[in-house]
Amino acid sequence: MTDTAPCPADDFALPDTELAQAALRYAKELEPGFIFHHSLRSYLFARALADHRGLKPGMDYDDELVFLGCVLHDLGLSEAGNGNQRFEVDGADLAERFLRERGVGEESIAVVWDTIALHTSDGITSRRGPEIALAQAGISTDVLGLQRELLPDGFAERVHAAFPRQNLAFAMTDLIARQALANPAKAGPLSFPGQILRRHLPQGALPDWYDLISQSGWGDRPVAPPAADPAPAVRRPGS
Repeated sequence: MTDTAPCPADDFALPDTELAQAALRYAKELEPGFIFHHSLRSYLFARALADHRGLKPGMDYDDELVFLGCVLHDLGLSEAGNGNQRFEVDGADLAERFLRERGVGEESIAVVWDTIALHTSDGITSRRGPEIALAQAGISTDVLGLQRELLPDGFAERVHAAFPRQNLAFAMTDLIARQALANPAKAGPLSFPGQILRRHLPQGALPDWYDLISQSGWGDRPVAPPAADPAPAVRRPGS
């Protein structure tokens, strides 16, 4: 018997191109449910933020590329995407293979790759084109609540009712930590996964920036701080 129950996604007019629908099925098949829901919410929040900024799909940005970047952005947290690189890059590479197998053009693939590889890199995505910037903004809204006040009244509640959070932020962080503990090569000490891994290791086990520059072999030493300015003289009454 065929299941004819409506899909929650039907209430939000997601892109219905063949490629977008294939990406949706691909992510749903590979990812844990809480990650899949996060990816959909990220797109919906990205689109709402674009509306708030007065950006029009098809004119100011490519809506399908924003959708692909959001829906595929955490493939690196799936079993299929869990390689030997930080999860953002593993996910970008898997998304690239998925898109290339479907004949997607190289320029579009590059936008999606950058979206995924850079989605944890604040201060960079805003300079890499509207699709990348919007996707990262939607992802940040869903994880950290950034710019949530710009969403339409009641919109976040509707989105969460359709795609429950399931303690997303902590559940996702635990998943990143498990990958990094199993393979520390996935969590360089200065990377986002490295910041998470540091909380799960004994203090000092993962070097920080100062440890790295002290071990460079060039003999650099800390520079003496500038001398403090002398305290201003206090004028006494009658002086």
